Amino acid sequence: MKVVVRVKLVPDAVQVAAVSATLGAVNDAANWVSGVAFERGVPREYELRRHTYAQLKDRGLGAQAAQHVIKKVRDAYTALHANLRAGNLGPKGSRRRAKAASKPVAFRRGAAQPYDDRCLSWQYDARTVSIWTTSGRLKGVPFVCSPGALKTLQQFRKGESDLIERDGVFYLVATCEVPEAEQYEPDGFIGVDLGIVNIATTSTGYQAAGRKLNRYRKRQAGLRRKLQKKSTKSAKRRLKKRSCKEARHVKNINHVISKTIVTEAERTGRGLSLEELKGIRERVRLEKPQRVALHSWAFAQLREFIVYKARRAGVPLVVVDPAYSSKECAECGHVDRLNRISQARFACRSCGVVAHADRNASRVLARRGEVVWSAGRESRVPATSP
Repeated sequence: MKVVVRVKLVPDAVQVAAVSATLGAVNDAANWVSGVAFERGVPREYELRRHTYAQLKDRGLGAQAAQHVIKKVRDAYTALHANLRAGNLGPKGSRRRAKAASKPVAFRRGAAQPYDDRCLSWQYDARTVSIWTTSGRLKGVPFVCSPGALKTLQQFRKGESDLIERDGVFYLVATCEVPEAEQYEPDGFIGVDLGIVNIATTSTGYQAAGRKLNRYRKRQAGLRRKLQKKSTKSAKRRLKKRSCKEARHVKNINHVISKTIVTEAERTGRGLSLEELKGIRERVRLEKPQRVALHSWAFAQLREFIVYKARRAGVPLVVVDPAYSSKECAECGHVDRLNRISQARFACRSCGVVAHADRNASRVLARRGEVVWSAGRESRVPATSP
């Protein structure tokens, strides 16, 4: 299982200039290669290398850096064409799709640049790296990270690392191949119902309320609106400073929730049953005031965190169809749209059970998870002798 670890570089003034110049040079080169690829109809990587490799070397790039620039450009066009085919950039004939396909792919000055083990080496005990730059090899560049991240790097780092710049700060994003724990045989399943009012509700009673997070988002949106309206230099400076604050806050909350859910499943020896929410933004039709809440809902990130934490802990996990789970009674299985009295209240029209709507839905998902697991599980019945 691949896990990324991000460490922060702490270079001195001379090293900062060298690293910054290197990122600028490789991304300027990537923009030039992108223009060549666009003019020639985006050829295969080998053919693109034949047209650009010598010129990249003349620009002062090393052999490995030049190869990585070419591969980065080709991968960017592969991703662009995949998004076009999938309709992620709008239907055929739309202005957004036409704009994306009518010009070369562009790279920001601080865009990520891959480094392999020939261009980058790690000294874990000293917490320094040796990194290639256009000014020569820089040795002893310090980095900082948490003890857990350092341990993961030492044990499992494998493959390339990306050098990126964010607001004048340089980071290395390293890929680690972490072995998955062996899955155990679950003693039942915990259903996890995701939502906006309640971020996550489990069939065992855990509930992560979203009221505080929604108030925080509303307050941040109001502040951004005021600063954008003011439009002074200081307001723009504050907007830039706060640009990723909300995303970091939401990410931290999702980490806490996912860890709580996976830990509970591991402690009780049960599996996890998640609902399939892919494409929900395209399927659901809401009034305008509700659209902001839906499109700022980081359910995909929370689900991703639950999945990878479950795989690391060996917790069995299944994905089930959530259709009618909010209208189905967890006790008798009766489905009726009138069962859902309000956002928070569920009352079965058949058996009379009254429950919290999200809790009832999580129990329905738990039962569906057991069905899916049993259907996909290998038979434990011993073979009969002829």
